[in-house]
Amino acid sequence: QVQLVESGGGLVQAGGSLRLSCAASGRTFSRYAMGWFRQAPGKEREFLTGITWSGLSTYYVDSVKGRFTISRDNAKNTVYLQMNSLKPEDTAVYYCNYIDYVIRRPLYDDWGQGTQVTVSS
Repeated sequence: QVQLVESGGGLVQAGGSLRLSCAASGRTFSRYAMGWFRQAPGKEREFLTGITWSGLSTYYVDSVKGRFTISRDNAKNTVYLQMNSLKPEDTAVYYCNYIDYVIRRPLYDDWGQGTQVTVSS
């Protein structure tokens, strides 16, 4: 059983903040790194940020660096994405997944439902 459930999205004005949550499960995927992705209408899904199982290392793409912060609570099997200084171009459906931290690619083929983030200008 592998399950990914994203939540916390919503409508926010430019410059505002949101905190996304991702509840992950699956015994065979324990102790794997996690990451966040997003997909805007008409665009391909893109990788945003990743975090190792221990939480000691993180990685961000340039477009979100300094604005977004990834964290995790292993006791709750949950990964978070704190998003500050949001821009209209951040509007997308946000997804989480297990990742290979070095290669920055997802490991689980069956994506969750995602959570919609809409930033108005």
